[in-house]
Amino acid sequence: MDLKQMRCVLAAADEMHFGRAARALDMLPAGLGRQIRSAEEELGVVLFERTTRSVVLTEAGRDFVREARPLIEAVDGMVERLRDRGRSVSRVIRLGAIDSAAAGLVPALIQDLHEIDPALWIQLTEDKSIRLVPKLLSGRLDLALIRPGARLDPRLHTRFLLHETAVVALPAGHALAERAAVSIGELAEVAMIIPERRSRPHSHDLTMKLFEEKGLTPRIAQIAEEKHTILNMVAAGLGAAIVPSWSSRIAVAGVAFKPLAGQSASGANRLPLAVAWQAQVRDANRDRILDLLRDHLARYAARA
Repeated sequence: MDLKQMRCVLAAADEMHFGRAARALDMLPAGLGRQIRSAEEELGVVLFERTTRSVVLTEAGRDFVREARPLIEAVDGMVERLRDRGRSVSRVIRLGAIDSAAAGLVPALIQDLHEIDPALWIQLTEDKSIRLVPKLLSGRLDLALIRPGARLDPRLHTRFLLHETAVVALPAGHALAERAAVSIGELAEVAMIIPERRSRPHSHDLTMKLFEEKGLTPRIAQIAEEKHTILNMVAAGLGAAIVPSWSSRIAVAGVAFKPLAGQSASGANRLPLAVAWQAQVRDANRDRILDLLRDHLARYAARA
């Protein structure tokens, strides 16, 4: 039996849900299911009782988890000790960031880092929060700028940084693009392009809640996953979109960005940004970035 099979079983035991376990391991549910079935076939026992609604460990499954977890922890400890040795000579920090933070915060962060330590470099990975977290947990990233979720993996530390405000992205030729600011009421009859909720829950909910607060329902013309795609659809005249303010730094010709008029009673026009890193990992290079985020946070927040 290989380590991947053991990790799949342990993740499923922790989540008691194959879909959530697969997301935690950055896998497809079908792939995780195959790994668990292979483990069961090799062992000759059933590890999980499966129904259409639940997944429950069998007695053999509980025994497996009890004995396998210390083995995985020992392997992970060995890997981390070797990584620590490599980090002592490495001068590269692997940073993950959501797209708006990559456009709005990371350039200033890199500039500040180069001023205090020119030999330390940031290797940037830009992706959605749901994809950055598994990469962080697997050790492929040292830290990540993400939208914090309701459920925090205990293997991670997170620190809230700031709230990013929302703006309206409009086709440059739209009548509302001439306004100094645009209200939700003025968007009531405008076709809207919104993010897909599974991959961008914060941004999707932001649009829906802002309309709900005004007793309105957005006229959804298109659902898209990538921020560049949404902005290109706006540029093509397919509709407007409510996006994080740092998205205005993503160069897309034919798009006008306007502030939202009025304040949301619930703060729905603000998007949280946090930094996350592995709780048990020691890394002096990574800590330089965390110190910069702490010391210069007011200046970074002023840009949001």
